[in-house]
Amino acid sequence: MTSPELAAERLLVRVIDTAPDLDEALRAAVFGLAATGDRYHWVGIYLLEGDTLVLHSQDGKPTPHTRIPIFQGLCGAAARERQTIVVDDVRQDSRYLACSPETRSEIVVPIVDGEGRVLGEPDDCRLVETIAAALAARFAAALG
Repeated sequence: MTSPELAAERLLVRVIDTAPDLDEALRAAVFGLAATGDRYHWVGIYLLEGDTLVLHSQDGKPTPHTRIPIFQGLCGAAARERQTIVVDDVRQDSRYLACSPETRSEIVVPIVDGEGRVLGEPDDCRLVETIAAALAARFAAALG
C-alpha cells in the first residue's frame, strides 16, 4: 500500500470513529471506500437482520438485491463463514447474485464483533478489512 493509500485509510477510519452515530459511520464507510479511486463501481453495506442481509448504505447503481437470505450469494457465504471472500471472476462462481453486468470481481468482508457475531458486511482486502474492523468497533460502542 502506498503512502497516499495509507493516509486515506487512516483518514477514513478517523471519520468512522468520529461520526456522530452508527448510521453516519456506515454511510461514511461506503462513500469513503467508493472515493478511494476507480477500483469500485459499487460499494454497499448489508446488515444482518435474523437470517437476512439487508442493504443499509450503497454507492453506485441501484441493485435489485436489497435483501439477501444468508444462505444465498457471496454475501451470504461471507456472513455464514465469517470470513472474507474474494472472487476474481464472478462469472465463474455460481454463488454470485448478478447485480451489474460490469462486475468482474468481488470482495465481501463480514463485520464481526468481538464475540464472533456477524453484524453486517461491506460489499483490496486490507483496506476493506480495516474499515470492517473500524465499523465493528462502532457497533460495539453503539450497542454498549
